[in-house]
Amino acid sequence: MPMKFLRIGEVARQAEVGVETIRYYEREGLLAEPARRPSGYRQYDATVVARLRFIRSTKELGFTLAEIRELLELRFDLKTRCEHVRARAEQKITDIEERIRSLHRMKRSLRSIVSQCEQKDTVTDCPLWSGLDPHGQSENDGPSASE
Repeated sequence: MPMKFLRIGEVARQAEVGVETIRYYEREGLLAEPARRPSGYRQYDATVVARLRFIRSTKELGFTLAEIRELLELRFDLKTRCEHVRARAEQKITDIEERIRSLHRMKRSLRSIVSQCEQKDTVTDCPLWSGLDPHGQSENDGPSASE
């Protein structure tokens, strides 16, 4: 049975990504540049849809494109063992846990600023401005005449 080739629009529809996303992934080396028909249309085989779905699902798990590229390389390296892939997943868990800690710190800081804000009446007294602008210069403050 001959292999069926797909146009980029059909690949995008099946993989649930945009056409520009496919082109971007080609430029980034996540997808091979496809052969072209004499008409100039790109012709993709069905394996590209599965690869795009893999990329999309790993992005949803928080992997960067560089990390996804590495995972794809591991996938096709005959020396790769499950422990290699597991190590990447464990590192991603560590990264996510650090990001969560950072988000909690940000949340605590914002809560503190909001709490202080509840005790002020005028916008010039609002601690939110100093909390958001650690350099202490508001939008209305321009350079001084001495500058």
